Amino acid sequence: MKGSMCVTGKLIIFSAPSGTGKTTIVRHLLQSDLPLAFSVSATSRQMRQNEIEGKDYYFFSPEVFREKIKNEEFLEWEEVYPNQFYGTLFSEINRIGLNGKHTLFDVDVIGGLNIKNKYPAHSLALFLMPPSLEVLKERLIRRGTETEASLNKRKDKAEYELRFADKFDKIIINDDLETTKKEVYNIIKHFLFKENYS
Repeated sequence: MKGSMCVTGKLIIFSAPSGTGKTTIVRHLLQSDLPLAFSVSATSRQMRQNEIEGKDYYFFSPEVFREKIKNEEFLEWEEVYPNQFYGTLFSEINRIGLNGKHTLFDVDVIGGLNIKNKYPAHSLALFLMPPSLEVLKERLIRRGTETEASLNKRKDKAEYELRFADKFDKIIINDDLETTKKEVYNIIKHFLFKENYS
């Protein structure tokens, strides 16, 4: 069955380089009084320990994932590595819309822009930036989970992602986490309810 090309509700897209504080802000938004629900992505990679089907991801084999691409069941998808796909199912957006909520995406830059380009009137694309690449590197080092090689890989990826920042609706610099939380909340609230302000 082909995915419906119309979407229910509004789409809030969040993209940022790793280590910017995106996950913390997304969690904050989901716990706020805004009518948002998190979009669970689909993937063809193996399920990791402690991951839950339908909560962390929808897990499919590469063959099933390709079949769903062929059937146009994805709002957006990407083959990140050979046979390792990630994507957003139309059924997920419809599920959230039927519950009377708007969809919140935590996606990479290309995925975010793909959604924005398909549904410009329905979506708000936010790009979260570190104050500088040096600050980003310091934050990643403080995590204590990075090797020198993975640190450089993340820094290179961040430099690449920052090139797309001006294609987003809003760029938010996360210098102070509490201030950023308030700023993002207010931007999204205005987008969701702006018809009430006119």
